Amino acid sequence: MTIVVACGAFKGSLTALEACHHAARGARLAHPDADVVERPVADGGTGSLEVMVAGGARPVPVTVSGPTGEAVETSFAAIDPDTAFVEMADACGLLRLPGGEPRPLEASSRGVGEVILAALRSGRGNIMLGIGGSASTDGGTGMLSALGARFLDDDDEDLPDGGGALARLARVDLSGLDPAVRGARIRVACDVDNPLLGPWGAARMYGPQKGATDEHIEALEAGLARLVEVLRAQGHDVDDDAPGTGAAGGVGFAARELLGATLEPGFDVLGTLTGLDTIVSAADLVVTGEGRLDDQTMHGKAPMGVAALCRSHAVPVVAVCGKLDLGADRVAAAGFVAAAALMDREPDLARSKANAGPLLEATTAEVVGRVLP
Repeated sequence: MTIVVACGAFKGSLTALEACHHAARGARLAHPDADVVERPVADGGTGSLEVMVAGGARPVPVTVSGPTGEAVETSFAAIDPDTAFVEMADACGLLRLPGGEPRPLEASSRGVGEVILAALRSGRGNIMLGIGGSASTDGGTGMLSALGARFLDDDDEDLPDGGGALARLARVDLSGLDPAVRGARIRVACDVDNPLLGPWGAARMYGPQKGATDEHIEALEAGLARLVEVLRAQGHDVDDDAPGTGAAGGVGFAARELLGATLEPGFDVLGTLTGLDTIVSAADLVVTGEGRLDDQTMHGKAPMGVAALCRSHAVPVVAVCGKLDLGADRVAAAGFVAAAALMDREPDLARSKANAGPLLEATTAEVVGRVLP
């Protein structure tokens, strides 16, 4: 019997690798003779770089600008001589904010552009870019600046980094884009399909997660709208309403409209790169999960990607999570034959997080034993 454990991160308690390790121990408790295969999953956001390295890619260290300009140590994952995976979250995402203090107007995407440039200069022209977990809402201007673009005010001076300055944008100069960027093939892994502007856009939908007040949100929205206005005035046929352009504070927009990138579901990109499809096809049971199963899970998070993959191969799949906010009917509709939560065993959130590993082992053992007696 082969059991595949394909868990994402349990935020605040376990990385995807740690979650898979503990869930695999639970699966072995239920079936000691089973061949249990661990394959952590991600959707392009926080932890994706770790998942790629666990799948065999080689980390290449690089020092770049964090979200507020401080130097941070990150890496890109060298998949082969031509291909690299870059994670925005590890370079300039929320987890890189000094002291965890949000800076919604000043935070920049510059760091991820610096990682892309390092990967390109290593000779890798195929870039896989994961853009979840961002700290900025700058329309991707920081990323483009790192790649050689300039964003200028009425005095032809460079604007400071951050979405808060974009309302003063007068001209965009793309003539200095690094030649390697112009010849690159960029695929963006993202897990949202929001447009750049409007009530479902980058600022209004995701600004509050990045510490933006109502006043900040209006300023950021105005800046993004100004970016679109200036680009169109200069003859760029940009589509700010395309699905995914609002991802990562507008990095999806910059990548798609100005770098010619394709935007793809993050789980699909990571799953292909790690060979998950082949592994799942040979399984008798798959265990997946993340910190919380709720309405957001139903709209394309990693467990739903695993469930869809299992459905295509007629392989049963169970879900384990920290907290379960879906009724039995919705669990079944999502494609899971069963689901179980750590908080069913330990209702206290703090204790559940502190003991997430052992609780995940016991929870997995119970649900696997129930589905495969």
